[in-house]
Amino acid sequence: MSFLTDPFSFEFVQRAFWGGSLVAMLCSIAGTWVIVRGMAFLGEALAHGMLPGVALATVLGLPVLLGAAASAVVMSLGIGALQRRGRLSYDTSIGLLFVGMLALGVIVISHAGSFATDATAILFGDILAIGVDDLVVLAVAVALGLLTAVCAHRSLVALAIDERVAHVLGLRPRLAQTALVGLVTLAVVASYQAVGSLLVVGLLVAPAVAARPWTHRIPTTMALAAAIGVAAVFAGLVISWHAATAAGATIAAAAIAAAGVSAVLRAVLTTLRRRVAPAVPVPL
Repeated sequence: MSFLTDPFSFEFVQRAFWGGSLVAMLCSIAGTWVIVRGMAFLGEALAHGMLPGVALATVLGLPVLLGAAASAVVMSLGIGALQRRGRLSYDTSIGLLFVGMLALGVIVISHAGSFATDATAILFGDILAIGVDDLVVLAVAVALGLLTAVCAHRSLVALAIDERVAHVLGLRPRLAQTALVGLVTLAVVASYQAVGSLLVVGLLVAPAVAARPWTHRIPTTMALAAAIGVAAVFAGLVISWHAATAAGATIAAAAIAAAGVSAVLRAVLTTLRRRVAPAVPVPL
């Protein structure tokens, strides 16, 4: 047991675990809808779209979370504007802004002196540096995410089934889509401190992918995804402590490994059930 408990004898590792667990809970709420709606590209685009805001905030000495939030909001609003006024498809709008924001972020980084350490933190996060104030921010973000998911649940379900059905039922699908983008934005920005802009998609998507084959209801999928995400945080911290690897990257890798294990287990169980199922007699 000492192998599992030794890392958590230090307060900064305990804070990393609680912070990562809050991130996992928030990402499970947004990530479940991302998987249901097939919008994983949006999460990745928002994660990369934060780069210019974070880089600029770092250069100017401003709070990086504020820069990340501003950049993500600009990205979200830009996607909606291009889709409505430019008459572009949803994925085309995301792709254009994704590349544009990423390029702008690299330009800011390239013009900043001695930016290597800050760039590493931006891209890969620093979960071991989470403080008490960060835990408070994450707890508030989880509460906001849960409230948004509860209030928009019916509209999001109708939108996932058919946008025309949502219109007929008066559930305002455009508002539901905005709520979903806002939920993903909240999860990506809040998760930035823990796993960085490049690895946030791992916690956003992988636990939900791992949970999806075992559940049939959205709330159950969210709960199971949260449990898998918390387990990935625990495993990632333990492995990174003993193997001397980057904590954020190890957590993301553990989450992705959980998705792979879930898929394999489901395939094995499906195969076993087919083999033991009694043959149905064919009437002559």
